[in-house]
Amino acid sequence: QVQLVESGGGLVQAGGSLRLSCAASGSISEIVAMNWYRQVLGDQRELVAGITNGGSTNYGHSMKGRVTISRDNAKSTMYLQMNSLKPEDTGVYYCAVPRGNGMWYWGQGTQVTVSS
Repeated sequence: QVQLVESGGGLVQAGGSLRLSCAASGSISEIVAMNWYRQVLGDQRELVAGITNGGSTNYGHSMKGRVTISRDNAKSTMYLQMNSLKPEDTGVYYCAVPRGNGMWYWGQGTQVTVSS
């Protein structure tokens, strides 16, 4: 089992920045990649960014160019630096780790609210 705990969400004005963190614990050896997803009002969860154990990254279209994903493998922690935030970025941001067979470990999510 892998446990994931997100932090760093909050209220920020449009144009501002936030840095989210996701701390992993438990069966760390299961982790081959870590991802950030988000769920904005009325929409399905969508990929924001992902990073493999080797450091390869990929970004979803919605925030590409405004976010940077990174990892500290020694701390089993993943980060998401978000810049130039917009009100439409408001939502819950989740950390997710694939566990094979289409299954995922999910964190509880952290709320990001961007005011106009």
